[in-house]
Amino acid sequence: QVVLVESGGGLVQAGGSLRLSCAASGRPLSSYAMGWFRQAPGKERDFVAAIGRNSGSTYYADSVKGRFTVSRDNAKNTVFLEMNSLKPEDTAVYYCAARMSGSGNYYVTSSDYYYWGQGTQVTVSS
Repeated sequence: QVVLVESGGGLVQAGGSLRLSCAASGRPLSSYAMGWFRQAPGKERDFVAAIGRNSGSTYYADSVKGRFTVSRDNAKNTVFLEMNSLKPEDTAVYYCAARMSGSGNYYVTSSDYYYWGQGTQVTVSS
């Protein structure tokens, strides 16, 4: 069992930056592929970014490519999402997710993930 806790959300002006963290406990994060998803009010949960267990592979939604960067520090059992050039449409609750992986693959569908954090709110004002 992996327990995930996100932090780092908040209110920021358009064009600003935030860095989200996802701290894991219960199992070494090095065995898990990780993903970030977001859900805006009244909308479905959407994929944002994913990273393989060894950081060698990453993948981004087109809407955030070039602005967001996903990374991980397995020694600290933490995954990060660096968000730059934020836009009002980035406003959402951001969730991190984990699934055990025997390879360096990443996963982009919410149903691929077994464990979820409680989410952190990101609000971007115009």
